Amino acid sequence: MKFRQSQTLTSSTSSQDARLLARETLRISAQLASAPPSAPPTPTPLESKNLKLGFVEEEFVNSSLRFICCEEIDGRRWKYLAENHDDSSSSSNLIFKKGSLKSVCLQTPQAPIEELVSFIRSYVVPEGFPDSVSSSYVPYMRWRALKHFFGGAMGVFTTQSLLSSVGISRNFGAPGAVAINWILKDGAGRVGKMLFARQGKKFDYDLKQLRFAGDLLMEFGAGLELATSAVPHLFLPLACAANVAKNVAAVTSTSTRTPIYKAFARGENLGDVTAKGECVGNIADLLGTGFSIMISKRNPSLVTTFGLLSCGYLLSSYQEVKSVVLHTLNRARFTVAVNSFITTGQVPSLKEGNLKEKVFTFPWKEDRPVLLGSRFKDAFEDPGLYIALEPLFERERYLVTYNPEKKKVYALLKDNAKSDDILKAAFHGHVLLHSIRSSLKEHTVPGNHNKYVNLDIVPTFSDIEGVVAESCKMVSNTYGLFKYKATEQGWMMLESLLNPGRARLCQN
Repeated sequence: MKFRQSQTLTSSTSSQDARLLARETLRISAQLASAPPSAPPTPTPLESKNLKLGFVEEEFVNSSLRFICCEEIDGRRWKYLAENHDDSSSSSNLIFKKGSLKSVCLQTPQAPIEELVSFIRSYVVPEGFPDSVSSSYVPYMRWRALKHFFGGAMGVFTTQSLLSSVGISRNFGAPGAVAINWILKDGAGRVGKMLFARQGKKFDYDLKQLRFAGDLLMEFGAGLELATSAVPHLFLPLACAANVAKNVAAVTSTSTRTPIYKAFARGENLGDVTAKGECVGNIADLLGTGFSIMISKRNPSLVTTFGLLSCGYLLSSYQEVKSVVLHTLNRARFTVAVNSFITTGQVPSLKEGNLKEKVFTFPWKEDRPVLLGSRFKDAFEDPGLYIALEPLFERERYLVTYNPEKKKVYALLKDNAKSDDILKAAFHGHVLLHSIRSSLKEHTVPGNHNKYVNLDIVPTFSDIEGVVAESCKMVSNTYGLFKYKATEQGWMMLESLLNPGRARLCQN
């Protein structure tokens, strides 16, 4: 009986719940029917960015200027604008007036004191300081600067003492003039050494080229010193120039010595390798000094002797640099590796890649066919080409293009580009250059055997867009294989050794 009563209560409660649920459902439906239509969803920042990319911003609604992109260098931003073509019959959004590309700085100019501080920092501290060095760097450099200060001060007195010890009296005016000339000569050399130290980072990624260029400067300085005997009245300018050249060469030799010894060292024996290498150099220097003393007694021709010794010095220097096998890929060795991979499908070995690297070049020259981390205004003459190429690199953190006016490939980096993105951009740049040259080879005049083909032929807008699109497919299929084969051969790929520019494409 109790069970039956409980069953009756349960069914009564369930029916009441059902009636309440039905009543609540009818009430909600009536509210929805009488509610006004909802407002359209607010676009997200990403959607807003996509709507504005390539089109005028709010401040240019009533203007013919069109926003192209934004660029950042060392924390300062620029906005690029271009003027629409006034041809109303054209429906294309990629037509702009020629030469209408403009850059607008988004920050106020730096104060003079800030520019001065930045200028001084570029000479006295490394890039990225203090994060780029250890905590012991500052005290070490402080004591080093103090030591060299006292050393320079003592040099004046020691030079005067040496001149007096060879028979020049301190009671006449000549010793003072000679001492001043000598001090000025040494001072000019130290100033040249200090100024050239600003090129410090180049010693890492263009090590061999700078090492050989330094030896050329050393011989140039020696030649100027030799010329002072022929024109003694020009002693001061010639001696100053010679000392500047030799001090710059000394900085180059000192700065490139450790990476070379590090390439030879295996394990924690860099100090031993360095000590033994310096010992061999000192022994050879002493033997050469003894040899020159012996032949000088026979009064040989200075010009002939200097010419022969210079040729032997430069030849030995060239072979010395070529014999070094480095495991890292700088711009020159990266070019060798990529070109070999494109043509043969194989990455050269460490020894082969280093032997093919060009040493007799000047690292500061800007005539390279592939430029990494370039500025927008250098890469694009026509903003319409950027708008056409930008969708091809929507998923990449870089963008590559070919400038037919300058006949160069430019790889522009985005602000979120990481190490692998920079390496991929450099690889893509060389692939695009190879594709451009292959396409232009078809238009080369018969009988023209120039290995760089006829680059005087200017590709059209559509030609560049098509070649870039084709290179994107090739890079997506081959970049992973290139990295695998390079690592298999023992190469170490660091984006810093490719010396990318500091410009980055950034979001508006």
